Amino acid sequence: MSIHPLPPPKEPTGLGRLPVARWFLLIGVVAGVTFAAGVVVVMAMIGQAAALAPTSEEAAQISRLTQALVVLFALLMACGAGLAVIVRYAVLKPVEQLAGQVRAVAAGDFDRELHVDRPAELAELSSHIDSMRARILSAWRTATDQAEELRRSNGELEQFAYVASHDLQEPLRKVASFTQMLEQRYGSELDGRARQYIHYAVDGAKRMQLLINDLLDFSRVGRITGERAVTDSGAALDRALENLSATIEDTGATVTRDELPRVDGNALQLTQLFQNLVENALKFRSEEPPRVHVGARREGGMWEFSCSDNGIGVEPKYADRIFLIFQRLHPRDVYPGTGIGLALCRKIVEYHGGQLWLDGQPAGNTARTTGRTTGRTTGRTTGGHGATFRWTLPAAGDAR
Repeated sequence: MSIHPLPPPKEPTGLGRLPVARWFLLIGVVAGVTFAAGVVVVMAMIGQAAALAPTSEEAAQISRLTQALVVLFALLMACGAGLAVIVRYAVLKPVEQLAGQVRAVAAGDFDRELHVDRPAELAELSSHIDSMRARILSAWRTATDQAEELRRSNGELEQFAYVASHDLQEPLRKVASFTQMLEQRYGSELDGRARQYIHYAVDGAKRMQLLINDLLDFSRVGRITGERAVTDSGAALDRALENLSATIEDTGATVTRDELPRVDGNALQLTQLFQNLVENALKFRSEEPPRVHVGARREGGMWEFSCSDNGIGVEPKYADRIFLIFQRLHPRDVYPGTGIGLALCRKIVEYHGGQLWLDGQPAGNTARTTGRTTGRTTGRTTGGHGATFRWTLPAAGDAR
């Protein structure tokens, strides 16, 4: 099985750039030259000794010495040749074989086994490497199967979203409309308790419709709403404030902003993000007129945004809980909604590769969010002192 090849290896430095075979060849050449020079020197000394007209006994000793040196040189030559054969077939060839196998695996053929028979050290090394290869390959195949199962599950969720948006909402609309018609036609014949029951039925149907719509929005993040591109976050905020113009006017809110940058994001989702955070600030307001400020600052390759308000706030101990789906901190009759808002926000930010957290909490391990405020469990810095949400988005290539 072939998968994506590994990146090219790092280039060796210094003397490591010379392959081991060339090191052995270089050492062999030096040893051969040294041996030949030794033979020449010894033969020259023997010739000089013979030229001195030695006695018969000295000549015999020189002859025996010459024979011994010849035998010694022959043995050295045989040992050198044997050593060269051993190095070639016991070291260099196995290393070359193992290197070829490793290159094949690095090129993407992860089914290639790694094995050499000699020497013992290389055999053990190849066995350990092959075991690691087999373990990694098994984990990769398991992850591939899980990813395929996840794709199948996501397909089923998409089908459910389609059913929820069509087949489930129509019965709910009928329940609400016919219940209201029942009240209009027979209202004079119903007592107060019956009319209360009808009110509960209509309210339940409407809340179910709202919940279904929010679940659909949650499931569509990163899947249906389009790809990311260079987006003006200031324009996204303008659209969000225009959508909230009636609420801003009714509450007497003041919304201020810094100059906002261009980011790599999805315009529709960023509009939803700003709209949800500002709407949250307006919904969870204190007795004072709402004041909301949206700012941004550059942090490396990311832009860090903030949304601050002077609302009721929430205790820091709820900083993790508030971003879980369907989690609420307030009764529905006080602050209506489905409890999906901040979970949706977190999903939008994470889809863009960023984080969202409550100011005063570490960005890596607390509530990250962006969100729509349909019923929010919202994390505020301190109860009654407002809140500041911060989140990061990737900077565009030409971000100002």
